[in-house]
Amino acid sequence: MIKLGNEAEIVIAHKLMKEAFEEYRYLEVPSSAINEPLDTLRDSFRNGLEKFIVCYIDGNPLGFLRFNTKGETLYFSRVSVPPYARGRGIAKSMLSWLEDYAKKEGIYKLQCKVRSSLIHNLSLYKSIGYTVTKEEMVTNSNNLSVNIVVMEKLLKP
Repeated sequence: MIKLGNEAEIVIAHKLMKEAFEEYRYLEVPSSAINEPLDTLRDSFRNGLEKFIVCYIDGNPLGFLRFNTKGETLYFSRVSVPPYARGRGIAKSMLSWLEDYAKKEGIYKLQCKVRSSLIHNLSLYKSIGYTVTKEEMVTNSNNLSVNIVVMEKLLKP
């Protein structure tokens, strides 16, 4: 079951993100998700800046992602499936759910940013119809520079 997250699930979502991004702690530029405080997610949710979804399988939370809409684009980030839950199609299921949600909201473009060096993640998005639309260097919340690509998928009404 995939559903919009509520305030009571923020702690669960944050835990899933930490577990999923832990493997990026030892990259040359570690992921800022590792040190992202719970309050950042909570404040963003409470202020209406972001929503999130949680995927449950057999009652266990195994996936999370957050998103917001800006104009005609739904931007998502922090797609999180901990290592022990991978290989079950959870990320693809959450992204499919997000596409359905976007269409219901009248939004037909989804967008995310992915580190250029994370080939597995790039392949996942490409396999479900995302294309690279831009390459850039960004400064993450740890104040470190990272090469990323912007990926987009256009949906049919």
